[in-house]
Amino acid sequence: MNCPLPLFQVDAFTDRPFSGNPAAVCLLDRERDAAWMQAVAAEMNLSETAFLLQREDGFGLRWFTPATEVDLCGHATLAAAHVLWEQGLLAPGAAARFHTRSGLLRATRSGAVIELDFPAAPAEPAPAPPGLLAALGLDGGEVCRSRFDYLVVVEDAAAVRALRPDFPALGRVETRGVIVSARSDDPAYDFVSRFFAPAAGIPEDPVTGSAHCTLGPWWAPRLGKPSMTAFQASRRGGVVQVSLQGDRVHLGGRAVTVLAGELHA
Repeated sequence: MNCPLPLFQVDAFTDRPFSGNPAAVCLLDRERDAAWMQAVAAEMNLSETAFLLQREDGFGLRWFTPATEVDLCGHATLAAAHVLWEQGLLAPGAAARFHTRSGLLRATRSGAVIELDFPAAPAEPAPAPPGLLAALGLDGGEVCRSRFDYLVVVEDAAAVRALRPDFPALGRVETRGVIVSARSDDPAYDFVSRFFAPAAGIPEDPVTGSAHCTLGPWWAPRLGKPSMTAFQASRRGGVVQVSLQGDRVHLGGRAVTVLAGELHA
């Protein structure tokens, strides 16, 4: 019989429960196969489930949506780091080291804020693929492509908030996800965005850390500042601190544990 595994649900990029982006974090006792992890992620039915396995020099970290494994996930990494410190698996002043499909990722903590060190994923101008703008309900926009996603930049933040995509049509666009962004109309933030990934089983992701690896390099030269405060304008909403450091992007945010239990599987 398998031993119960610690399992947590954490709201990331927020300082209060039931906002930000929820992720499950499972602490593994040994290597598990991808089919088992995918089944757990489907059972959790959250945008991401993170699986952590302690190693001599850090932790192995993998991320699964309910439908597929992904190469990079910000909010579930933030949630994983939060759990490690909260459960005493990392000393308060120690850095978290994660071995992932996107290489070695690090997280540090200053007070209640966790900062992730991620690779930048800049976007370049690209032709809009067939059906993209129509699926978003847009007549136009500046279209770019990163190694993960399409980025569509529109004229104003109101247009971002008003989006009502056709998710089945958007899911037919060949990409991990679609970011839509604009300058903020709220002085508390520099830019706003939303993120849609129906092809990965996530119609709209509440707060997407990895999307800001593209948004940071896009907005920094246009706003004339390397450090920015971003708001993801989903129904739950969330705040991401974004700072460019060469070919890396530092993403800062808070996290709150809302559920702790055991997985018997």
